[in-house]
Amino acid sequence: MTPELFKYLVTTAYVALVFYLSWIGMRRTRDVRGFSIGNKDMSPYVIGITLAASIASTATFVINPGFVYVHGLSAYLHYGVAGSLGILTAFLVLTRGFLRLGESHNALTIPQWIYCRYRHRGLSLFFAVINLLSITFVVLILVGCSLLVTGLFPVEQKTALVLVLLFVFSYVLMGGTYAHAYTNTLQGVMMMAITALLFVQGFKYLGDDPLAALRAIGADYAAPFNPSSDLYFSFFSVFLSGFVVTFALMLQPHILTKVLYLRSERDIGRFIGTTVVVGTLFTLMLMLGFYARLAGLDIGTQDTVVREYLIHEFAGDALGQYLLVLIFLTLLAAGMSTLDGILVSLSAMVVNDIVEPLFGNRINGLALSRWVLVGVGIIGVLLAWNPPPLIGLFAQKGVYGLAAASTVPILFGVLLRRALPLWVVGGAAGVALVTHLGLNLGGLVANPAVSATWAIAASLLVALAGLGWSRWFSAGHDVPDAATSPSA
Repeated sequence: MTPELFKYLVTTAYVALVFYLSWIGMRRTRDVRGFSIGNKDMSPYVIGITLAASIASTATFVINPGFVYVHGLSAYLHYGVAGSLGILTAFLVLTRGFLRLGESHNALTIPQWIYCRYRHRGLSLFFAVINLLSITFVVLILVGCSLLVTGLFPVEQKTALVLVLLFVFSYVLMGGTYAHAYTNTLQGVMMMAITALLFVQGFKYLGDDPLAALRAIGADYAAPFNPSSDLYFSFFSVFLSGFVVTFALMLQPHILTKVLYLRSERDIGRFIGTTVVVGTLFTLMLMLGFYARLAGLDIGTQDTVVREYLIHEFAGDALGQYLLVLIFLTLLAAGMSTLDGILVSLSAMVVNDIVEPLFGNRINGLALSRWVLVGVGIIGVLLAWNPPPLIGLFAQKGVYGLAAASTVPILFGVLLRRALPLWVVGGAAGVALVTHLGLNLGGLVANPAVSATWAIAASLLVALAGLGWSRWFSAGHDVPDAATSPSA
């Protein structure tokens, strides 16, 4: 069998298997709740792999190794070490409280969780609207996947963009969360195998002394804080911002709502353990940035580093071409594993938190959630048609703004059981969003993680000051509850 025939056969088999899993998911999807979070009958191990695959995605597997290629060890520490610690801390702190409140009120989305906690429709609508910033990550994934398709098949990038969109949307439209979870489990297993293969295969470039190999490129490249980098040059920009913003990113709708798939709190330990182990393995994909640099590749476009490195390593012989097909398909799966999760969460959010509160039950929620997917897809393609340079930074501008705005309402809502003044929570969220966008889009801060961290700090100060003032002002007075406690 020729490598060309193998490529088409394996791709066809992968597509057929994904559609079969989606068909199974469709049979188990009976209403908008099942479409959004399933029927709470999935294994915590399946949910953990699903979540790890969603967190890793195209960013870890395709885009972020480009930052390591350009900026060196500092970028690896930012994404691989500080980011992993942020993920672990977020789930240890938030999972139990978020699940408890979500179960008590049958919350399907982050804005609905906000409404259950604070009992204010305006605040939940605000979060529903700003959650649309997730579309910047949809653009990143579409662009990353289209780059991979062009490395696998002789098609132009715009054609590849449309093909990726049609494939992902078709199987998600069928089965919603079940299609997302089942296909992510398949894709997550593929991602684990390929990550281990690529890590071992390229380690030869690091030799017996990895730090010496990196210093051979340059002292700044091997430094934990790269003084010649405009993004990762200090403890704050490498470690603190990486930890804080990744902690906040776990509040994204397509991530934190995975907690609501769990059957009960008894599943939390297995769920978190699976997520951490699998997610840590996935961070080894960042090493491809080092490997490409040490291999002497001169790659002008940062976003194409992974594609060019893989072609360089595997396209030279027949066996390598067979492996290249499997690797490219797995990297595509990595992108789709996050894209389908974002699509499900966005469609559920628009229906549950924007349309139904404004128009009531006069609509078919399940049908509308699928039409929303189509609308999101059209907008995503329009934005990705002529993508901006450094698509990773473009996506971070929007997603990090959403993460910053979500931090105080969800963190305080989980950890503080008493009533919280709505003006404090809403004001903190608004300050975070405006601060992040102002610093980053205004050109004052180049790294979106740094601007988001400053925004989160400002938001926390506003919230703590507001809570202190509110307690002082209401001392000696009976103040009615402004929010429902998580233990309700």
